[in-house]
Amino acid sequence: MDASVEPTQLSRARRIPRPEGCDRIALILQGGGALGAYQAGVYQALHEAGVEPDWVTGVSIGAINSAIIAGNRPDRRLERLRTFWELITDRKIWSYTPDGDAFRKIRNATSSWVTIMQGQPGFFAPRQPSPWLSLAGAQSATSYYDNAPLRETLEELVDFSMINDKVVRFAVGAVNVLNGNFIYFDNAHEEIAPEHVMASGALPPALPMVRSAPIISGTAASSPTRRCSTCSIRRTI
Repeated sequence: MDASVEPTQLSRARRIPRPEGCDRIALILQGGGALGAYQAGVYQALHEAGVEPDWVTGVSIGAINSAIIAGNRPDRRLERLRTFWELITDRKIWSYTPDGDAFRKIRNATSSWVTIMQGQPGFFAPRQPSPWLSLAGAQSATSYYDNAPLRETLEELVDFSMINDKVVRFAVGAVNVLNGNFIYFDNAHEEIAPEHVMASGALPPALPMVRSAPIISGTAASSPTRRCSTCSIRRTI
């Protein structure tokens, strides 16, 4: 598909139903960890209704979901979203949980403790050496966990060449730690790489900031629904 095609042209080609006067459909996904699983369900409902976004943007877990959506063909997006969420939640704590709130609370507490000690599959792992044993200023002293597993997951599930072909407009939000200002990485203005998505999902001291230019730390410091004007989204549903 020609990367120069405008969103309205793409929409007509897909015959997406939309309100009169709506130039594009944007999907804006905020951060919030487990909230991302609900976001995947929202996209599934849109997809099954024949509605595909022209523009996808998000922060933190929303940035990861956005990258999977924008970095795959429509017929593969649900499969890739499902693969991601099954991967990071695949660890089984108990083979069987008896019925009752008390047992569920114990299971959830155990799950949290295992995550603290072992990380999350395909997402993050305890940093080695531990930051408690690292010298001040060392990279290993900046976070408790290493997000290298997330890079491998993104490279496996996201076609960044498709994102950079601009078939779908894509942007992720992060925070510049030098001045505290919000910043968006937008495929309309720069080439997107896994680091941009990882930066949006970084939350020191748990996950490390990502060094780009300038040094940035991705965090849900502001809701993208309030900051969408940064991306100049107009007449958008």
